[in-house]
Amino acid sequence: MRLTAEFTSEPFEGEGSVPSHAVRAVEVLRARGLDHDFGPLGTSVDGEAAAVLDALREALAGAFAGGATRVTLQIDRADG
Repeated sequence: MRLTAEFTSEPFEGEGSVPSHAVRAVEVLRARGLDHDFGPLGTSVDGEAAAVLDALREALAGAFAGGATRVTLQIDRADG
């Protein structure tokens, strides 16, 4: 089964450098080689369910360790 997950970490810091909580989360996805899209309003990741769920646990932990006060997460089954 494939999943697509989208998450946003807060607080938003406006324009300028990317907040460390967002950077830490996306670094996990990069390190695991998962297809992802890192954007100004959130990050999406797509892959096999086990890989996505395992990476999300670590990515969310990294976001909170980096100063996130809230993470909003949505996960959809991508293979219908």
